[in-house]
Amino acid sequence: MRIIALDVHRSFAQMAILEKGKIRDAGRIDLERGRLLQFATKLKPDDEIVIEATGNTSAIVRLLSPFVGRVVIANPILVRAIAWAKVKTDKIDAAVLAKLHASGFLPEVWMPDEETETRRRVVAERTQLVSQMTRLKNRIHSVLHANLIPPYKGTLFSKRGRTWLEAQPLAEDQRRVVLRHAGELDRLGGELAQIDKCLAQTALQEPRVKRLMTITGVDITVALSIVAAVGDIERFSSPEKLVSYFGLNPRVRQSGDKPAYHGRITKQGRAHARSMLVEAAWVISGVPGPLRAFFMRIRDKRGKHVAAVATARKLAVIVWHMLSKDEDYTWSRSALLDWKLRRLELTAGYPSHRGGRAKGSAAAYSNKSVRDSERETIGNAEEIYRRFVATWKQQSPKGRSGAAHEVRRS
Repeated sequence: MRIIALDVHRSFAQMAILEKGKIRDAGRIDLERGRLLQFATKLKPDDEIVIEATGNTSAIVRLLSPFVGRVVIANPILVRAIAWAKVKTDKIDAAVLAKLHASGFLPEVWMPDEETETRRRVVAERTQLVSQMTRLKNRIHSVLHANLIPPYKGTLFSKRGRTWLEAQPLAEDQRRVVLRHAGELDRLGGELAQIDKCLAQTALQEPRVKRLMTITGVDITVALSIVAAVGDIERFSSPEKLVSYFGLNPRVRQSGDKPAYHGRITKQGRAHARSMLVEAAWVISGVPGPLRAFFMRIRDKRGKHVAAVATARKLAVIVWHMLSKDEDYTWSRSALLDWKLRRLELTAGYPSHRGGRAKGSAAAYSNKSVRDSERETIGNAEEIYRRFVATWKQQSPKGRSGAAHEVRRS
């Protein structure tokens, strides 16, 4: 068996081959589809390919996988031997990759399937569109602020808001900038609607998305972002592994006989999914339920921003249990869930039944008594949680730095 390591760059890859305990330089190969397929025909069925995770890793893996026994993707952040090397060249990097894999010390990265990878691309595309639209809106607001024009009382980027915007006393060059940004917003809004329709159609065919939407405060965007980031939940043996994958676990420093110091979260992992969990945590802080009680408890001790991150971490743990055990959220609100799923269907292009005699299950959420009944039930669960933790107290263990920890009274 040969181990062939590729130090991948933008247009080429430096190769090193480890065979029978000896390593040798194998030159460079151009990263073009034709050249790579020509190289693949010379590989053996029991060969193992080792490459670092880069922007074009996915394409390389899909081309070479049918020709070899295994393709291993190395985690570039954890391959410290290369990062710390005093003498660093492409040949040395490729040789180190081969040696680390042969010795069993190479940190690997999971390769998502095509469906999961497609979802990640679409979710990332939506995030970029929303970011572009936010920048354009901020530029329009900045022009109005610079000309001492008070904010519009309503939705500025609606039809009425657009009419109001065009009537404002602005210099000709600034008016041209504002109208250009407004036109660009319309174009991006149309693209965003198409992406949302595609995502809604995907979500309706994915039971895991519907399951995560049983959590109050989690909508299609959050649920689909989490599912796309996680992929196969079975690759996480515990909820702590999933928390670490999202970068929501705290940094820990400990040496000698000194106590461990717990700092801020690592933020190493799927950044977009982490931000979606934090966004959901802010929504949860305003709706009744045990998770809001948890948010309020942390907020009273550490502030609302720390509470939001702590709630996001709690959500990650809940997500692991729900996906691993195929269970819905215990404190789900059925009328709210039906309403969210109906909105999802309308976004996906399903026909509207407005004006029809028969009302669907989502219509129950329009009934105030139904909403109040559900909120009362969830509010009781929130109160039970408050009573459960009321006997806890805040203590700071001797010799421990960082945040105070909660312990049960003896």
